[in-house]
Amino acid sequence: MAQSPPVMIGLEMPPLDVWSERVTVALGQNPGIFTGPGTNTYLVGTGRERILLDTGEGCPEYLPVLADALEHVGGIRIQEIVLTHGHPDHIGGVSSILERHGSMRVSKHPWPAVDARMDFELHRIDHGSVIETEGATLRAVHTPGHAEDHLCFVLEEEGSIFSGDNILGVGTTVIPGEGGCLLEYMQSLERLREEAPSVIYPAHGPCIEDGVAKIDEYIAHRLEREQQILSALDHGRERIFEIVELIYAAYPKELHAAAAASVTAHLIKLEKESCVRREDDSTPLEARWIRV
Repeated sequence: MAQSPPVMIGLEMPPLDVWSERVTVALGQNPGIFTGPGTNTYLVGTGRERILLDTGEGCPEYLPVLADALEHVGGIRIQEIVLTHGHPDHIGGVSSILERHGSMRVSKHPWPAVDARMDFELHRIDHGSVIETEGATLRAVHTPGHAEDHLCFVLEEEGSIFSGDNILGVGTTVIPGEGGCLLEYMQSLERLREEAPSVIYPAHGPCIEDGVAKIDEYIAHRLEREQQILSALDHGRERIFEIVELIYAAYPKELHAAAAASVTAHLIKLEKESCVRREDDSTPLEARWIRV
C-alpha cells in the first residue's frame, strides 16, 4: 500500500511573505487541522491598488497582518475583493475588511445556499471572467468539486494559478458532503492540468514551484486511493469507517473524520459509475458497500 501523503498539522509559515513581483501573501491567522498554518490571502498586482484574493475566516488578528502587507508593498489600497469560494475560512473576513477599509466590490461565483447568508453585496464571476489591476490579469477557471462555486484564477502575466482549496501546498483536498463532488473534482484537476501552470499559489500551505507535476500527483493519488477502496471492499471492509481504518492507518486519528468524507466521496463517485452499490437505503456512512 502506498505511503499516505503528508498533512499540514504543525506546519508553520510567516504571517507575511512576498512570493513574486505580483503576489504578496498575508496569512489568515486561523491555524487548524484543516487549514494548516491558516488561509493564504493574496494581494495581487504591482500598482497603488491591488486585488485581495480571499479573506480568511474573520479572525481579529488578521486585520493587522493585512495592514502590514499593504504597508510592506508601498502603502497601497485594496481595489476589490475576489473569492475562490464560499467556505467560511475564505469568505469570513469580508465584513471586517469592508468595515476597516471601506466599501469595495466583492466578487465570486454563485452558490445560492451560501450567498443568501452574506450581509454584503456579491458580484458574479463566471468561468472565463477577467479581473484586471495594474500589473496583473486574473482569469477565472470554474473548478467545482471541493465546492460547487469554486474558482481558480490564472495570473496571465506569470502563467501561474491561484488554486484555492483544489490544490494545497501540503497534503490533499477534502471533498465535503455539502457542495462536494469527486467526479467534478477530477474533471477540475484535468481542466487545471490543461492550463499547465508554472507555479501554483494554494489557499493553504507553501507555494508550489512545479505546478504541472503537483496536478499530476493529485490525479494519480486519487486514482490510487480509488483502487485501495475497491481492494478494501474485496477484503470484506464494507463500511466506511472500516475502510478508513485500513487505508488511512498512517494518519492521525483526529483526521479520520475527514478521511471518512474522502472515502464517502469516492464511493459516491463509484456508485454513479456503477462500480459499487449500497446493500440498503442507508446513508453513505451507515451503508454496507459492495462491488458490482
